[in-house]
Amino acid sequence: MRGEFFRKAIGVLVIIGLLSLGTSTYFKDWLAIPLGVTVFEGIETNVSETTKLNMERFLEKSNELTYKSTSEQDHESLAITAQEVGEQAMTMVVGGVPIKEVKVNVLPKVEVIPGGQSIGVKLNTEGVLVVGHHLISTSIGEESPGEDAGIKVGDMIVKINDEPIQHITEVANIVQKAGEGNKPLEIKIKRNNQLYDKTLTPIKAQNEHSYRLGLYIRDSAAGIGTLTFHDPVTKKYGALGHVISDVDTKKPIIVHDGQIIRSSVNSIEKGSNGDPGEKLASFKNVRDILGSIEKNSPYGIFGTLKNSDLRNNHYDEAMPIAMPFEVKDGPAKILTVVNGEEIEEFDIEVVSSIPQKEAATKGMVIRVTDPKLLNATGGIVQGMSGSPIIQNGKIIGAVTHVFVNDPKSGYGCHISWMLEEAGVMEKLTGAKAS
Repeated sequence: MRGEFFRKAIGVLVIIGLLSLGTSTYFKDWLAIPLGVTVFEGIETNVSETTKLNMERFLEKSNELTYKSTSEQDHESLAITAQEVGEQAMTMVVGGVPIKEVKVNVLPKVEVIPGGQSIGVKLNTEGVLVVGHHLISTSIGEESPGEDAGIKVGDMIVKINDEPIQHITEVANIVQKAGEGNKPLEIKIKRNNQLYDKTLTPIKAQNEHSYRLGLYIRDSAAGIGTLTFHDPVTKKYGALGHVISDVDTKKPIIVHDGQIIRSSVNSIEKGSNGDPGEKLASFKNVRDILGSIEKNSPYGIFGTLKNSDLRNNHYDEAMPIAMPFEVKDGPAKILTVVNGEEIEEFDIEVVSSIPQKEAATKGMVIRVTDPKLLNATGGIVQGMSGSPIIQNGKIIGAVTHVFVNDPKSGYGCHISWMLEEAGVMEKLTGAKAS
């Protein structure tokens, strides 16, 4: 009887202890310590939000890893600096007792020069893009050979009769010859990264001499955007911060090649509720090519500059970048052009930032606060995409989207994902700071 009482009493005490442990501030703080932190070689990184311990703590040095408390009173902030690239481990110790091991992923130091330049964008597609169907009037009715063959809007024609296709003029010549000989065409299309074979015979409309496929096709696209950054060493650059999609199909354009060109902003259509507005710009000189376009991804366009002698007259030296977890809510700056080619600096606010562990296009919500920019544009307008965002002496991201019903606000993407796409920075595997 007495033994059973003691067992019950011990059980109750254990339950109370576990409940107390679960509600303990120290225990919650211990759980809040991340298993991994990513920092850059030689750059002091504040990881206060990931190492909140409301008690005295120390970190044992590992290789070239150093640390310091940034607050001598409450020890709630911690800065880490690493001199050796690679993965290292540091042990958190309280009262001489190790309480947790944290993996530190040290990446090579990355510094790039912010952009802000207005650029013209010219893309050539990989093959020719099908953007619509049309009916051809014949003696027996209306037909669309392309649609009847199962070719859909958004498909990319990459070969006809085993001949690689790059331009519309190539299609026209092949179609005319096949039509005159009444021969079918073997067409290879790409759809969602899969290849399909289609067969069709061109037909001629009444009272016409040319033969047609019954398809609307396009082989290029052009637009305006903003350069985000460039690397003075590799000459790699990134711009826009978002993918370029075809205006008709709404699908991302698969790029064969392309160029970015100097452009000049002629005027601004101000944004308002329901209308995002846009920069109206012209290519300064179609031969004044700044660089090549090699990739069109969810995080922008990327390629190589002809030379790295681009200036914004505000930040013309290489600057460090901020990891997603380093971005703070509060004041920041953007660089963009609203008149001619003059790059200006404007005030914005980071309303909220998501400390992303994996790449995603919408990493922060921003709001324009600068009266001069609001007066000129009404907020964020089309053509401003790619404008670099700077906070606390670091490049943190790029403007990407505007809220249609609130043109003063929009989204930005974190700079680290753009640098990965550009090939400037290695993939952030193990970047688990938050």
